[in-house]
Parts: sequence; C-alpha cells; structure tokens
Amino acid sequence: MTVLLYVLGVLFVALGVGLSIGLHEIGHLVPAKKFGVKVTQYMVGFGPTVWSRRRGETEYGIKWIPLGGYIRMIGMFPPRPGDAPGTLRVSSTGRFSQLADEARQLSLEEIKPGDEDRVFYKLPVWKKVVVMLGGPMMNLLIAVVLLTGIVTLYGVATPKDGASVAAVSQCVVPASEATAKKTCAASDPQTPALKAGFKPGDLIVSINGEPVNRTSDVSRLVRPRIDQATPVVVERDGSRTTLSVTPIKNSVQQVSADGQPVVDASGKPVTVDAGFIGISSQTPIAFEPQPVTAVPAIVGEQLKATAGVILRIPQKMAGVAQAAFGEGERDPNGPVSVVGVGRMAGEAASGDISWIGGPNGINPIVFLLSLLVSLNMALFVFNLVPLLPLDGGHVAGALWEGLKRSVARLLKRPDPGHVDVAKALPVAYAVSSVLIVMSVLLIYADVVKPVNLGG
Repeated sequence: MTVLLYVLGVLFVALGVGLSIGLHEIGHLVPAKKFGVKVTQYMVGFGPTVWSRRRGETEYGIKWIPLGGYIRMIGMFPPRPGDAPGTLRVSSTGRFSQLADEARQLSLEEIKPGDEDRVFYKLPVWKKVVVMLGGPMMNLLIAVVLLTGIVTLYGVATPKDGASVAAVSQCVVPASEATAKKTCAASDPQTPALKAGFKPGDLIVSINGEPVNRTSDVSRLVRPRIDQATPVVVERDGSRTTLSVTPIKNSVQQVSADGQPVVDASGKPVTVDAGFIGISSQTPIAFEPQPVTAVPAIVGEQLKATAGVILRIPQKMAGVAQAAFGEGERDPNGPVSVVGVGRMAGEAASGDISWIGGPNGINPIVFLLSLLVSLNMALFVFNLVPLLPLDGGHVAGALWEGLKRSVARLLKRPDPGHVDVAKALPVAYAVSSVLIVMSVLLIYADVVKPVNLGG
C-alpha cells in the first residue's frame, strides 16, 4: 500500500507539472494566434516526439523529455537592416555573427508566400509583450487559483497554545553527543518516552496534573522529576490518553526562562543534568480558513520568497553542490529539480514525512497542491528574468525596441526599425548552457542527497 501511495503521489505531481507546462505554452499560443502570428508547432517537452497531431497550420505534440515546452512562431528574428525581404547576407565573420545570421536564415525559411505579415517581429511592441508574458502569467494564474482554494477552503497554519510532540528519540543520548550520533546502536537504552508510547503529533495536555500552555512548559515540568513516575495526558486522534513516563537523569541542554536553548560564548550548548524522557516539542498548529481578501497578501509573500531564492541562485547552487559531493545537508528552502519534487510528492503521499497527515499535520493532498503552487510561482518569477532564451529576454527586447522608437519620434529622427534580438543569441546559448548544468546538478543532488523534509 505504501509503495502504491508513493507512486500515486509521484504521478499526481508529474501530471501537475505537465499541465503547468502545457498551460504555460497555451499562454503564449492563444495571444499569438489572436494577433495573427503563424504558429507552426505547440510542443510539451523536448527531444524525440512521442505523439503529435496537426490541426490547421499548427502541429500539436508531446515529446519525451518533460522539462519544458515551446511554441514555434514564424519570424521571431527580423532581417538585418538593408537586407532585401527574404534574403540574407553571407559575408559575416566571427562565430557570434554567424550564429545570429544562421538564426535569421532559419527564421526566414519558415516564412512562406502570404505569411509576410504574420511574423512575430512585425507585431507592435505591446502585442509582443502580451505574447511573451502570456506564459508566465498563466503560471501565476495557476498558482493563485490553487493557493486561493487552499487558503479559503483548507486554511493557513496558525499557531495555537500548548505543545505537541515533534519527534520521539529512539535511544538515550547525552546532549553533547546528540548532533554527532545519527543512529542508535542495539546496546543503547530506549528512551522513557518510547517505552511509554509517545508518538509524533501527540498534543500534550498536562504533565503531572499541571496544564501545558507552551513548549517551554514541557522541559520545566519534566526536568525536576528524575526517577519519578509522571502521568502525562496527551490528545491523540481526537481522544485523550494518560501515559505514564519516568524521567531519567541525563545531560541535556540548558534552557532560559523563556524556553530558549542556552549556548556559551563559542556557540556550544550549555548542558546540565536533569530529567529526560526523549521527546522534542513544538508549537501546535491549526489550519484556519481565510477570507478571499487575505489571498493577495499571501500571494505577495510567496512571490517575495520565490524571488529571494532565485536572486540567490549562485549561492543556493553552491550549497547544492557542497551537499551533493560532500557531507552537508540540503537546504529545504533551496532549489530542487522535477526529480526532487516527485520524490517529495511520493514521500508525502506514502506517509514518510511525519508532519504530513495526522491530526496536527497538513493534509497530504493539500501538500501536493502546495508543491504545484511553488512550482508555478518559480516558473513565473524565473521566466521574468530579462535574459534570452527566457520569456523575460524577449520582453526586454520588445521594450527596448519601443524605447528606441519613442526616443526617435521625440527627436524627430528616422524610425530605427526592429530590434535585432538575434544579436543576443550568444547570451541565450550561454544561459541555456548554464541552465542545463544547473538541471543536471539538481537532478544528481536529488538522487544522491535529496532534501530531507523530516521523517
């Protein structure tokens, strides 16, 4: 059953990724056709074609590698100034110039008789912007619709009074060894909490008859009771149960009056001998539905967080490389590939992540939908980067063309013509190479050192 749920989780997200890519390209396709541009291909994926069907002048299809998609519009690159329509000079020298000329030639070869006014480069600036922003805006729309449903129907995580069990330690380990020791040996004694039957997600109601109102109450009430049988009332699956646990003497990290861990000047934990049962506690949360009016602010926060990750891509990728080829851990808020997203989906659906499911955890389906929200937010923000081959690069080219023409009109100079986006192709190839390297690194890291969301 666990394997089946894992596979279903992966398939759910895989379908969501495919739909997100397909709708992104529809965001380009619909305005392009509306403005009269001839679109010869609409493809989801890259590489060899799995399936295709021609409808009118457009071939629709699916390709093997589901890492993106594209639509092919004729006339993406204008001829060079001075060239006769349909011709191309062949005297270019230098590799970069040749690349630009080859791209123009391919673009011109797609233009058939009668298509001369159906080329992309002849569109007014605002129409070019609409066509190229259509894809990212579709991703934003998907994210907003899904997020609105989650926020208004399921709710937003809201902290509550009390404390819940975050994790139950399997064996007794002194505080000085807790970070170094990853697994328990057969000879290690079990923790009192494990023997007593504590489980992650248990809501701690009271300890020795005293109510627990915050996480700091747990250590305050447990630590003085060395070798004393202590009744602990927990709420589990909607009903209350009394567990009997006997704290043992152990070296634990000292906490301040407000429950914060105490460290010395060098940053090392300050330890004391006190009662220990072997649980870590956390503030319980409840998911409270929000009004629609709260959605814009939540969307803004999500966009800000996503933009922050993308702006720190070099730093984040350095961390991914260190984790993949070293001993470091992956940043749970860092970038992941589609392999990583699929893995998270499978683990969430199969119950391998402790804080997903259960009375105090997020619903697995909501978590999977949240993954799709994050994915579409990332596609929206990333595609706005003003570099080819990203959509933002074409938008930047169109806006530059509009600016040049506006300045020429103000200064009563001749129309400077269309901006030659082909000249930026070396940048496009460089960016594409970087993206390929990043994708390979992320996929490798997601296989050998996946993001740990908590077992």
